[in-house]
Amino acid sequence: MRILAFSDLHHARARAADLVAASGDADLVIGAGDYCNMRHDLAGAMALLDGIAAPLVLVPGNAESVDELRAAAPRATVLHGDAHDVGGLRLFGMGYGVPPTPFGQWSCDLDEDAAATMLAGCDGADLLICHSPPKGVVDVTSGGLSVGSTAIRAAVERIQPKLMFCGHIHDCWGQEGQIGDTRVVNLGPTVNWFDLGA
Repeated sequence: MRILAFSDLHHARARAADLVAASGDADLVIGAGDYCNMRHDLAGAMALLDGIAAPLVLVPGNAESVDELRAAAPRATVLHGDAHDVGGLRLFGMGYGVPPTPFGQWSCDLDEDAAATMLAGCDGADLLICHSPPKGVVDVTSGGLSVGSTAIRAAVERIQPKLMFCGHIHDCWGQEGQIGDTRVVNLGPTVNWFDLGA
């Protein structure tokens, strides 16, 4: 299965146009959160992706709530503590900022305990999609701080999916690492291709 994946679009019109143009070659398109900015005009941000005809699977970032995303993207499958099977692959997704961000009231965040509880519902997956990265991998800010999630890292170690997609930490866009057998990729808003068989 040919997968086109991205994160952190943040209402960028040119980036969205690139994704739509590339999506004609995709069997599946995955978005790992933050489609708008600070919960503003999510509908407008999702309209930029209207040209995507392939199946679309999204998780919410910290810039939009799960309910807001489901309302703004009715054609997409939105995962937040949920599994979804497509083309023989098992996907599990969880959005939001984990641990809580310093950004204030607008940010949709989970503490580590709430994230761990949500991830406990995943008993296996080929692909894990989270907005936030796992602790210690593709999670370092420009100030040198490792701000990833311990709950997400523990889930990756337990589940060992083939791939784990994340975003959230802009300084690590395009970077990847490894946790056991799992390839972890911080996507960013560019066109990222992956081939994943069942």
